[in-house]
Amino acid sequence: MVVAATGFFDGVHYGHRAVLDSLKRIAAERQKGCAVITFWPHPRTVLQQDAHSLRLLNTLEEKRERILSLGIDDFHVVNFSREFSKLSTREFMEEYLIKRYNVSTLVIGYDHRLGNSSLQTQDQMRDIAASLGIETIRVDEFHCGDKMVSSTKIRGALQCGDVSGASDLLGYKYRLHGVVVSGKQLGRTIGFPTANMELYEPLKLVPGNGVYLVDVNVLGKKFKGICNIGNRPTVGENQSRTIETHILDFDEDIYGLEMSIEFVSKIRDERKFASLDELKNQITKDKESVKQY
Repeated sequence: MVVAATGFFDGVHYGHRAVLDSLKRIAAERQKGCAVITFWPHPRTVLQQDAHSLRLLNTLEEKRERILSLGIDDFHVVNFSREFSKLSTREFMEEYLIKRYNVSTLVIGYDHRLGNSSLQTQDQMRDIAASLGIETIRVDEFHCGDKMVSSTKIRGALQCGDVSGASDLLGYKYRLHGVVVSGKQLGRTIGFPTANMELYEPLKLVPGNGVYLVDVNVLGKKFKGICNIGNRPTVGENQSRTIETHILDFDEDIYGLEMSIEFVSKIRDERKFASLDELKNQITKDKESVKQY
């Protein structure tokens, strides 16, 4: 028998960790293992509920890595399909919690629901669990200072370029992970070569356009970098959006290699310069500000 928590856990932020900390504590008190049961892909992509605007804070592997690093024993992924979405609360508990995962105690967040019974209250959900022999324990809403922590708030902060504010709610630096691909190599011509990154997960949320101080992980080492996200207005109109990073004190050929960047703070907004020389002068200033930081 195990103690479990269910949910999508996008971000594995401080609010999620309040649930996971309770999960670990309760499992230890009952001398049982603890598990997280999550879903993939995101329900909105399957049910086509405004899916075009959906962006994720974590890839599945990032979520697995973060949850297991917190001391959770097992991480289970349930395939979210249209057929699965039709299961009632009772059916989900019987088929998955009891038969598949042997759950005796369910730890739930303050607003958590299970199954397709969308009009059901949390008390009714707990009554169904009790009738099946599953104990439910509710974790109160979590606040960081005077702010309620939620994935929606974190997405909003990132979209506005407030990467440091997002980090405060996440409890870690927001990360993008991908492969270095060939670009137009304009940066090299003005003395600031950049690594153009293509994300492994196309639904991963990219922070708002701007210039950022980042930590760069490549070739098994960590470097400081300046990342520009945007459409490069100085070099022409209607440019595609790119993620380009100038890595400080670095001169290696990394095309085709894996790279990740972690956002520290926003340096400035992206803007159009009158010439490449003006752009070069600004990047020099950006580089100096990064070194001072």
